[in-house]
Amino acid sequence: MQQHTQLCLVTPLSLFFIFFSSLNVAIAAAGGSSGATENPFSPKAYLVRYWNKEVQNDAEKPSFLLSKASPLDAVGSAAFAKLAAQNGLSTRLPEFCSAANLLCFPDLAQSLEKHDKDANFAVYSDKNFTNYGTDRLAGVDSFKNYSLGENLPVDSFRRYSRDSVNHKDQFTSYANDGNVVDQSFNGYAAGATGGAGDFKKYADSVNVPHLGFNSYSDDSNGRSHGFTGYSENANAGDQSFTSYSKNGNGAPNEFTGYGTNANVVGSGFTAYGQSGNGANDKFNNYGNDQNNPANNFKSYGDGGNAGVETFTSYRERANVGDDSFQSYAKNSNGEKMDFTSYGKSFNIGSDKFTGYGKGARGQDIGFKIYGVNTTFKDYAKKETVSFKSYTKAGAGSVKAVPASGSMVKKWVEPGKFFRESMLKKGVVMPMPDIQDKMPKRSFLPRTILSKLPFATSKIAALKQIFHAADNSTMEKIIVDALQECERAPSAGETKRCVGSAEDMIDFATTILGRNIVVRSTENVNGAKHDVMIGSVKGINGGKVTQSVSCHQSLFPYLLYYCHSVPKVRVYEADLLDPVSNAKINHGVAICHLDTSAWSPTHGSFLALGSGPGRIEVCHWIFQNDMTWTIAD
Repeated sequence: MQQHTQLCLVTPLSLFFIFFSSLNVAIAAAGGSSGATENPFSPKAYLVRYWNKEVQNDAEKPSFLLSKASPLDAVGSAAFAKLAAQNGLSTRLPEFCSAANLLCFPDLAQSLEKHDKDANFAVYSDKNFTNYGTDRLAGVDSFKNYSLGENLPVDSFRRYSRDSVNHKDQFTSYANDGNVVDQSFNGYAAGATGGAGDFKKYADSVNVPHLGFNSYSDDSNGRSHGFTGYSENANAGDQSFTSYSKNGNGAPNEFTGYGTNANVVGSGFTAYGQSGNGANDKFNNYGNDQNNPANNFKSYGDGGNAGVETFTSYRERANVGDDSFQSYAKNSNGEKMDFTSYGKSFNIGSDKFTGYGKGARGQDIGFKIYGVNTTFKDYAKKETVSFKSYTKAGAGSVKAVPASGSMVKKWVEPGKFFRESMLKKGVVMPMPDIQDKMPKRSFLPRTILSKLPFATSKIAALKQIFHAADNSTMEKIIVDALQECERAPSAGETKRCVGSAEDMIDFATTILGRNIVVRSTENVNGAKHDVMIGSVKGINGGKVTQSVSCHQSLFPYLLYYCHSVPKVRVYEADLLDPVSNAKINHGVAICHLDTSAWSPTHGSFLALGSGPGRIEVCHWIFQNDMTWTIAD
């Protein structure tokens, strides 16, 4: 009897080792020729097994998709899944982010409390300057090349220079060339007397800048601030000026070259200069040459006294754009506002003036050469308003200003969109910059992902998990992604946001069936140069088909926005060096045959010179984006 029991114990154990060994062999084979053996209980090993179960063909497994699996080992995955179930991930966030390859901002280091002499911070980053310079008498602090080239710089200047006298701060080439920059100037220079804050070439060429000036110079007296070359050439940024110069006295602020050449930058001026006395604000060349800028001036100058606001060449030559002036200069006394060459977009934007100047006394408002498509609601009734050369949006008068060739190249990179006829052997065409600009991240294992909230109604829980403070970059990242994922689908679109490779496979198979393949452009060789088209292959015989395209979204973990794309043709093409004829890349292109529902201001029509429903539009699949189709 005892011997029989021992045999029963040995048999299951033997079977386990046989199963374990067979898994190792299968996973090693799936991993290619590297020879490395994957732990069969790791997230990547699980993904391989999931692919084998759900995808019913013998096509080669996509290495670029498998490489995005979580790097967590089996033990780490189980431990963090348990923490997630207990709402305890926030207590181990730095460790979790590092082990799981996530995008997380570091918690700020200890504050530099006091200093009694001039300071020079060169090549500096990720510091907390809370209360730095408080009560300082005179002096100069210089931040030159601060956070230069940093990938994820996080700096806090909270209550910096508060209550100081004649304290001058210089931010020159601050945070230039960074990626996902987070700078917070909350309560900066509040209550200061005199002095100056000078921001030159601040956040230049930054990808996704998020800059917060909340209660900046609140209650200050005669302190001037200059923003020169601020956020120029930035991509998809967000600037917040909340209660900026509120209750200030004689404080001049100048924004010169602000956001020039930026792409989709949003600026919020809430309660800016509210109840200020003798404010003098200048917006020179603000938002010029931008692509779809959005600026919100809410309660700007509300209750102000004898202020002067000048908008010169504001949003000139911008593409589309949307500005909102809500209760601007409302209840003010003797305010002077001058809008010169405001909003002369080459593609018509939208401007709203709601309650602008309402209840104000003795103001002088002038609009010279102002753009079209503007709404004036409850605008300064019975007050002095001058409109000179104002383009009224009457019947048949609303026309986009033709864009020059150089302007088209500025906003729509050559080669970003092209016609289907270009996909022929021997054609030389420009290749756009297809390099992935997103921070490197990995998918989460389903065992962890399923325990995390993902909804705007759960934003407080997400902020707590990822240490996202109010008005921070991380909060903005999370909110933007959730809003896009929860947006109603377009006509004929089926969409889903996925945070695991398994969820992506499920979505693709739901739309296309289980006999599918996924493709992406092989590498970034040839980007920003001319390439020659080599051999071309039409997927599914070059017939009109359906695909599922997946594009990255900015989020703490790797998140893709996937959507079905009907009526397309998908192509593979060898890309050659036009001089040597050597193969340098293997590109994947998708051609959208039905563009009737696209916006008339879509960049493709600007580049190709047409409109919705009149032409097909093709583009390459960029690095780390992908498209799924039925297998040939």
